[in-house]
Amino acid sequence: LSKTTTPHTHTSLSNMASKQKGKRGNKFVVDCKTPVADEIFDIASFEKFLHDRIKVNGKTGVLGDSVSIERDENTVTVTTKIQFSKRYLKYLTKKFLKKQQLRDYIRVIAAPKAKNTYELKYFNVQNNDEEDEQ
Repeated sequence: LSKTTTPHTHTSLSNMASKQKGKRGNKFVVDCKTPVADEIFDIASFEKFLHDRIKVNGKTGVLGDSVSIERDENTVTVTTKIQFSKRYLKYLTKKFLKKQQLRDYIRVIAAPKAKNTYELKYFNVQNNDEEDEQ
């Protein structure tokens, strides 16, 4: 009886361990629709930045077959065959915004309905014109 339960338990533990290591073979999307429409965000330079900065096995710029980056008019899609965290993509996006001096105006937020998607949105800035007039 104990022999039948042990292999089953071992299999489930190895499955849990592999799930905790990170996600493999995922597709991540950065939706840049709003800043691109306002022409303050260059999506081609963002794609190049990601290509130059994403690390694969500790080396930058060498994506090989494991990571591919595609863009269309409003989105950048990163497809991975290796372990890759969504948080790392957010980190690189924020780093690009800082380099372009847009970090004070644009924030990176997770899309509410899409699992592996980030959106670039403007900070809500309220004008204090009423206080200036007094």
